[in-house]
Amino acid sequence: WAEERKSGTLELLLTLPVPLGQAVVGKFLAAWAFTGIALALTFPMWISVNFLGNPDNGVIVAGYIGSLLMAGSFLAIGGCMSALTKNQVIAFVLSAAVCFIFVLSGSPIVLSAFEWAPQWAIEAISSFSFLTNFQAITRGVIDVPDLVFFVSLIVFFLFANVVVVDVKKSS
Repeated sequence: WAEERKSGTLELLLTLPVPLGQAVVGKFLAAWAFTGIALALTFPMWISVNFLGNPDNGVIVAGYIGSLLMAGSFLAIGGCMSALTKNQVIAFVLSAAVCFIFVLSGSPIVLSAFEWAPQWAIEAISSFSFLTNFQAITRGVIDVPDLVFFVSLIVFFLFANVVVVDVKKSS
């Protein structure tokens, strides 16, 4: 979005007979498919590990699913941050900062800073951590709350992306 706004092609995209929501979802799905293909290219390593040993393939499949979901969350956040600015570098820095906050929110260092808060607040902060939700998946257990976390985060940031582009379109 930042590069489209900077180069002036955003106006062309917005005049096409495609609703804004579909354009946002289309850009997101294209990036997510690219990421999925890149992740699928690691499949030969899985074959090598199976040839050399006897790994738990369920854990490996769960890890792939978790990686794809976390990548989708990162992409949705990045798309939303890119819609906020004209500069790709600033969009990258914003995206990295927001993703870093989501990653670290469940770490002991961050949680120790909130020792004064009630237990439910600490658990709420911890529940927003990518690592907390991803580690559950990497154990080979795909729980519904972890799926709901990643999918709802993707949906929220895609919706925010649509709102930001719509607001910036009128200005």
